[in-house]
Amino acid sequence: MTTTSAEAGTENRPRGGIRVGVQRFGTFLSGMIMPNIAAFIAWGLLTALFIPDGWLGNDSPVEAWRWADSAILGGGEASDGTEWTGLVGPIINYLLPLLIAFTGGNLVYGHRGGVVGALAAFGVIIGAEGTVMFLGAMIAGPLAAYVLKQIERLWDGKVKAGFEMLVNNFSAGFVGFFAALAAFFWLAPVMQWLTQVLGSAVGWLVDNRLIPLASIIVEPAKVVFLNNAINHGVFTPIGAEQSAQTGRSLLFLVEANPGPGAGLLLAITIFGVGAARATAPGALVIQFIGGIHEVYFPYVLAKPVLIVGLIAGGASGVMTNVIFQSGLVAAASPGSILAVLIQTATGSHLGVILSVVISAAVTFAVSAVFLLASRKRDLAADANGEGGLSEAIARTEANKGRSSAALSGLAGASTGTTVAPPRTIERVVFACDAGMGSSAMGASVLRNKFKAAGVEGVNVTNKAIAALDGSADVVITQQQLTPRAREREQSAVHVSVDNFMGSPRYDEVVQMVLAQRAEQAADAPDAAPAEPAGPAGSAPATRAEARAAASGSGVLEARNVRIHAGSASREEALREAADLLEGAGAVTGAYYDAMVAREQTVSTYMGNELAIPHGTNDAKDAVLASALTVVRYDGGIDWDGDRVTFVVGIAGKGDEHLSLLSNVALLFSDEDQVARLKAAETPEELYTLLQTVNEG
Repeated sequence: MTTTSAEAGTENRPRGGIRVGVQRFGTFLSGMIMPNIAAFIAWGLLTALFIPDGWLGNDSPVEAWRWADSAILGGGEASDGTEWTGLVGPIINYLLPLLIAFTGGNLVYGHRGGVVGALAAFGVIIGAEGTVMFLGAMIAGPLAAYVLKQIERLWDGKVKAGFEMLVNNFSAGFVGFFAALAAFFWLAPVMQWLTQVLGSAVGWLVDNRLIPLASIIVEPAKVVFLNNAINHGVFTPIGAEQSAQTGRSLLFLVEANPGPGAGLLLAITIFGVGAARATAPGALVIQFIGGIHEVYFPYVLAKPVLIVGLIAGGASGVMTNVIFQSGLVAAASPGSILAVLIQTATGSHLGVILSVVISAAVTFAVSAVFLLASRKRDLAADANGEGGLSEAIARTEANKGRSSAALSGLAGASTGTTVAPPRTIERVVFACDAGMGSSAMGASVLRNKFKAAGVEGVNVTNKAIAALDGSADVVITQQQLTPRAREREQSAVHVSVDNFMGSPRYDEVVQMVLAQRAEQAADAPDAAPAEPAGPAGSAPATRAEARAAASGSGVLEARNVRIHAGSASREEALREAADLLEGAGAVTGAYYDAMVAREQTVSTYMGNELAIPHGTNDAKDAVLASALTVVRYDGGIDWDGDRVTFVVGIAGKGDEHLSLLSNVALLFSDEDQVARLKAAETPEELYTLLQTVNEG
């Protein structure tokens, strides 16, 4: 758990600009590649075994293996004249690009978008015969799905009941027909030319031994999560083309090499100080064996000069593969040493292993120099509580755009258990960007936990971060917002959470309060019991809840509860929530933009398959009245990496919505009740379940 220090954290500003654009583009590309990595691994194993230079290739002394190699690699003809097609070529030429295109189309417009995207991709694959069309698939798939999405918006809500399936199938069929033709005649020649140009450029860099210079871009880009656009947009497609032709490509190791990260963490383990040194060994295991490279990013953000060591190590590893002409047969993901070894091409093991070892050694040596040179300053800073690792972890998650289990574990290990402040804990504030939605729900859950534990005299409230006034004893925020909260409340204990509905951090806060009370009782056994501060301290919240209870029946109306059998994108869910709120007369049309801006700042995912999208604090003028909307998407929503089933839209005028929102929070903190909500067969039944909680 993250605790506070006297120093203010670096402000976590809203993300925006070119970096965010590149990051989102790279995330989208990664979203097409990563779900299909298993197919890449399977193809890599087939290639490693059965290409002519493979382990079971044409030179195998076993006749049966030579026959199997010929069959699997390129097909052949049976004794009865029947011809068959091999596996290696068709998988790389057809299956993998089609999987990528379907995944990209599905990201844009669900399953039908994936189908149309695959049709378009097949057009570019056949039209560019002889070229591995990864790039073509990554363009044709999402583009065709986007066209279908825009066309179907023309008659959205205008199709008569009973004709939806007919219209949907024919619209997708016609779009797929024209998309396949357009890709075949127009896109394929362009993509074939582009692939040849990129391949020639990369080949020229390799031939002239300049490809190691790519590390100057790749290593810093990794730390701020901008590498996906380079890796999955260029290296993976061109590497696959090279692998299909030569059986290997060093491009797969430019970004995925675990050596530089391992060298950095080893140097910190030996020469680092404080929390960084204590956590580095565990991070080393996660990074090198588990392949989760992001665990070393906070160490670089805390001490940016270490990026020099990463660049030097990365370039050394690439140069080693250039010298030995070694590489992998397919992408290694995650970047674990195990994945790297499995995907190593036959005859490349010496070069690949040396590239990992040398890159780690170079990074270690360069990083050690910087660590030793600043060791005295680092020790002094650590003694003053200025190590900065916790803030760096928060900045790393902000760069990523969402919380990370690996980084959360690192944060917990770096700070140990929560340290209670010297004064009695009486005021706990749950703070978020707007102080309206997520903070209110989190406060409700924590308030209920205090009640269940028999803790009195603790006032749990919710505020916007900008409204923090220095009076809180404990401040609880989402991980990305913790540095901003520290600037406002420098003397409080700061607790970072990533699951608002069921975070174990809440139980730790309760235990912290109980332990403090027990310690105080032991120190003063003869003292009169302290006057409970509960009723007086919590009166404002109680009055707010009473007002909300009085008007809660109008905040969530039956017409604003919906159930969808399929899935949707996050943007579509935001639009539906905003439209429902606007239809209820609660907001103006400007509220949707404020909801999108909120998601760009910090995700409104709450845990337990719940998201509560709402506007930023600057959108108060767009709120006309309080209202809640509930939409259940049985097909699920990819909410920036988290699965969401329930989307609760919020518009709050004053504090009228807080009581119902509090009960929604308590409802979704109970997994059994969430299961009942998911089992509701009609919107009316779902509304009844929500109303029952409200009345309780």
